[in-house]
Amino acid sequence: MSSLFPSLYDFFMKPLEKRKFISIRRRLLKKATGQVLELGSGTGINFPLYQNVQSVTAIEPNPLMTERAVNNKSQAIVPIDIVQAGAENLPFEDETFDTLVATLVFCTIPDAEKAILEMKRVCKPNGTILMFEHVKMRNPFLSKLQDWLTPAWKKVCDGCCLNRETEKLVSQNGLKIIERKEFYGGLFIVMEIRNSKEEC
Repeated sequence: MSSLFPSLYDFFMKPLEKRKFISIRRRLLKKATGQVLELGSGTGINFPLYQNVQSVTAIEPNPLMTERAVNNKSQAIVPIDIVQAGAENLPFEDETFDTLVATLVFCTIPDAEKAILEMKRVCKPNGTILMFEHVKMRNPFLSKLQDWLTPAWKKVCDGCCLNRETEKLVSQNGLKIIERKEFYGGLFIVMEIRNSKEEC
């Protein structure tokens, strides 16, 4: 776990967040309702954007990220509880949450498929999963470039995989994608997902 990564993350992501990402996050989080679980809350950039929800439980395995989330937590208009935990072993009962949120986190989860199954487990039947992630691109040249860059990128960026096929993992594990949007040529995708009752 790099002590430098949290500060570097904020520095390099700030231009993208100001130009585009913040509006993507805001539109996505408007769909969150009820009891919310956010995976990999990082520095808490989503915290001030939650509106019509009862409360947010945010998990984050990196305590250095959590330390940097204090300011964003203070700006939230809904209760925020931060729990130090990993996405592959969520410390919650089955069918606890109405909405699950994951934004730019699945690239760094060591066992992404296990995390998907955990999301499905703790999400209520017909609950909503909201995701904004960067993924492996469909363009053959660019996807190969992502494959080539990923080993070095992971070392620098706290395990981040540029070529993670998150959408495929979602579909393969019985979750229903009801809305999908691409940004930056398919490098980033937004998905609204239903934890369909018949799949639970």
